[in-house]
Amino acid sequence: MSPAERKKSNWLSVKAALSQLKQDELLGLLRDLYEVSPGNKQFMEARLRIGTDQIKPYKKIVGDCMYPDVYRNRPVQIAKAKKTISDYRKAAPRDALGVIDLMIFFVECGNRLTREFGDIDEPFYDALLSMYAKAVEAIVEIPEPAAEPFRKRLQELTESSKGIGWGYHDGLCDEYYSAFPEEDSE
Repeated sequence: MSPAERKKSNWLSVKAALSQLKQDELLGLLRDLYEVSPGNKQFMEARLRIGTDQIKPYKKIVGDCMYPDVYRNRPVQIAKAKKTISDYRKAAPRDALGVIDLMIFFVECGNRLTREFGDIDEPFYDALLSMYAKAVEAIVEIPEPAAEPFRKRLQELTESSKGIGWGYHDGLCDEYYSAFPEEDSE
């Protein structure tokens, strides 16, 4: 394929080429994609619901990004953590509960980092508040028996955020009690 042809390639050209493959060739291609990178492996296992804990590798990445090893001078990587959640949503589009779990875990890690090492900065807390709000929004949409453990985690986050600066605690309280007004407020 010439450089000019490569520039023109898109999903339609890939789809056309794939449709020409025999089943064993297609399976070979998928095997090669699966083996070429850990990300591809994670994606395929999550999409196909293979294994016992498809969310685990995604959770590890979010944890490493939002609660990094500060003693080894590892930085917080908010964008990478958000992308990981987005990647999981694409890999497992029918697993709304897994996505909610990752969103809450994102905030839990940020909360833990702050409680253990002190206040960070406003953009950090803005990211946590934004993710918390998305989790609340998603939880409101699921039936109550499935929502209860998530609501409990959100409430624990709200309680554990007391004393954290930048208006973070107040923001969590506003989000939580706006969505769940029947809960006792402070």
